[in-house]
Amino acid sequence: MHSFRPFHKTAGLLLAAAALAALGALGGCSKSASDPNVRAGDLPVDAEFARKLQGELLDAKPGSVIEIPSGHYHLDRGLSLRVNGVTIHGAGMEQTILSFRNQTSGPEGLLAQASDFTIEGLTIEDTQGDALKVNSGENITIRDVRVRWTDGPKTSNGAYGLYPVKTKNVLIENSQSFGAADAGIYVGQSRDVVVRGCRVEQNVAGIEIENTINADVHDNVATGNTGGILVFNMPNLSQPGHSTRVFHNKVDANNLGNFGAEGTAVASVPAGSGVVINSNSLVEIFDNDITNNVTANVIISSYFSTGYFSKSGVQPNYDPYPRGIYVHDNRFKGGGNSPDGIDMKVLKSAMFGVNGHFPDVLWDGYVDPARADVAQERLCVDATASGVLNADGPHKYRDPKVVTDALRCKLAPLSPVTLTPPHAASAASV
Repeated sequence: MHSFRPFHKTAGLLLAAAALAALGALGGCSKSASDPNVRAGDLPVDAEFARKLQGELLDAKPGSVIEIPSGHYHLDRGLSLRVNGVTIHGAGMEQTILSFRNQTSGPEGLLAQASDFTIEGLTIEDTQGDALKVNSGENITIRDVRVRWTDGPKTSNGAYGLYPVKTKNVLIENSQSFGAADAGIYVGQSRDVVVRGCRVEQNVAGIEIENTINADVHDNVATGNTGGILVFNMPNLSQPGHSTRVFHNKVDANNLGNFGAEGTAVASVPAGSGVVINSNSLVEIFDNDITNNVTANVIISSYFSTGYFSKSGVQPNYDPYPRGIYVHDNRFKGGGNSPDGIDMKVLKSAMFGVNGHFPDVLWDGYVDPARADVAQERLCVDATASGVLNADGPHKYRDPKVVTDALRCKLAPLSPVTLTPPHAASAASV
């Protein structure tokens, strides 16, 4: 999660003008988080409900289905599951709400360290840390799950909403995330992933695919975030990522001021970023509506021009270059007219005038000199984009120029991700 170094964002937070509306109290609770007379810490804790639910999670056996009925339940500590083959089933996002506004222990709302895990039909809100983390499991289904921080975007919110990491065969569908201080939906160091039919809003990063192999991100709405959809490779992690398709999404007006914690990588994402690719390989961006992202509708960069560097150094086999990036058959509109950060504003005005705008694709210009002639590792952008601005990173950004015609090439389309049972459907029919 980075920005071009010379265009680094200025400091400051942009908090939402209005908090997300909290649902009325359900299940017999006498107060709700939306009550203006209720301070944080005053909400009643449903101790018996929490004890029973954690007991069910601890006692679960493979094949167990844990039903959580309608209600707005207040918990003061995180939940955990360490048994394979368990399904958690709520009555629906609007009906079953687990509130962690009073959370005093546990870094997550729910931590699942299990395979063959399904969770569906509920809302998790106001966790102190990550809302739903699934660690090191296979065959994961997250369906009809909403995550939100009801006071709106704040640096003190939990970092991640839906957070599978080191997982395999993952389906996230028809889910939502609002207000995460890092990424609303984050899939990291995983393999064979589908994220579809989701909505992400008011997060720093809406959807982030990081160091993941074979991912399809489609039919989602990313709007009102700092950055809409991100595909990254970070150094010093367990695996590099490649082969991600981003298609048939609506990525609109991701112009929220960055509220990530100072010093974190996410804090350098410029407001107004639509789809962002950094140091990843084999990424296909097609059939999307990418509109009104005021820094740039698409940003493609290498590790060399990011604002993030590891204090411990970079592993020797880390590949810093974006390779094989294919942007085609998208529908672009607006954007690039008010980039984040004074350096980017000056660049835009100098090249395109005060009332002008960047072209749809902003590229830092880095290419591996040892493999510059390898056809399948090129950057290719078709005529549905208004153009490509090469920021000339290799020469310290001295001579940025529009290089549109030179990148009118084609790459072979990537194969769809096909999930294995229990997931019923493949990634897409394209």
